[in-house]
Amino acid sequence: MYDDIANNELNPRPGVIINSPNGSDVYAGVPKDYTGENVTAANFYAVLLGNASALTGGSGKVVTSNLFDTIFVYYTDHGGPGILGMPNMPFIYANDFIEVLKTKHAMGTYSEMVIYVEACESGSIFEGLIPQDLNIYVTTAANATENSWGTYCPGMTPPPPKEYKTCLGDLYSISWLEDRYFVTCFLVISDSLHICLSLLTTLFTTFFFSDVEDLSTETLEEQYLNVKLRTLNNNTYEGSHVMQYGTQRISNETVSVYQGSCPTNHTANPLPSFDSLGVVDQREADLHSMWHMYKEWTGEPQQKEELLNEIKEITIHRTLLDSSMITINAQLLGDTQHGSQRGSGLPLVDDWDCLKSMVRTFETHCGSLTQYGMKHTRTFANACNNGVSEEAMYEAAKATCSSYNMGKWDPKIVGYSA
Repeated sequence: MYDDIANNELNPRPGVIINSPNGSDVYAGVPKDYTGENVTAANFYAVLLGNASALTGGSGKVVTSNLFDTIFVYYTDHGGPGILGMPNMPFIYANDFIEVLKTKHAMGTYSEMVIYVEACESGSIFEGLIPQDLNIYVTTAANATENSWGTYCPGMTPPPPKEYKTCLGDLYSISWLEDRYFVTCFLVISDSLHICLSLLTTLFTTFFFSDVEDLSTETLEEQYLNVKLRTLNNNTYEGSHVMQYGTQRISNETVSVYQGSCPTNHTANPLPSFDSLGVVDQREADLHSMWHMYKEWTGEPQQKEELLNEIKEITIHRTLLDSSMITINAQLLGDTQHGSQRGSGLPLVDDWDCLKSMVRTFETHCGSLTQYGMKHTRTFANACNNGVSEEAMYEAAKATCSSYNMGKWDPKIVGYSA
């Protein structure tokens, strides 16, 4: 749990986190084993593998599972082609995550595992990469090429409570969590990114109680179909395609095996609405919140001006990221057909070390990709797939960004994404 939401000065309900307009507090009593600088990809891998000696900081707890255990992993953050966000650099790269899962399987320390991933392009983490014989079943919020969406945002339908200027949820996540009256066993939350309450990273083992389904009879496949329907958002362009990967026979098992079972005295909430929901691209959710905060500001004029300047800084950096990637792509790959993405079912890239090297080279000259620029990793992958050398990337990035002052987005300050 990065843990910068509940007690953030911008949180209108100090010490409380809600994830739906009429939701109750989902923060109180949640264990926090790894917070702040200890929320890293390396610690995530160590915890999942049960490797306490590889941990840095935190409580030291790991998943000490055995051959007869089932494991449920729910991960939500920003994403891009082949990567998942982390509040502390570097990001999670698909090949590394898949290798961790293969190692976990080889260790014989679980019987079956279910993974839910909320992130843009989250399908790219598993497509063409995860074997079907690991006894791991995965669903993702989006396919390998599309955005995921924030919802319950100010100015949208339905809106958050009026005192909130931030989104509360993500479309995929609310589509399965709103079935749930959840009680947490082992929950890790990360990376609010300007306290955008929708962007929570929840890792490892979590147990939930159903509001509207009997989890002892509902199967994972049935849950997947319900979530898929709602996340399409009435087939609007502001929706995504929930995907399945891995050992799909596991989807025939009941949800209760992984998410707990409903207490007999539980009173169900009304069924969630399947009407179209107001949403925002996850990568724009922070600016969406900041603009609403700015428009409704009632505090000191100087602070309002500082907020506007921050919005401008972020917008300028994102514009420079986009324009520099267009220029570099044209220099390295020429026509768009030569640099087109791979077909469905294939991994993003063959040489992941090349991809990481390309990212570091770009960031050295053009600044951190940030959660917004993660979407551009496909360009780096295309360069690797087409035999572009690191030297060529170096020259292109240096020439394109030589006049740009990276400021606070200097990777020497914020770290490298790879």
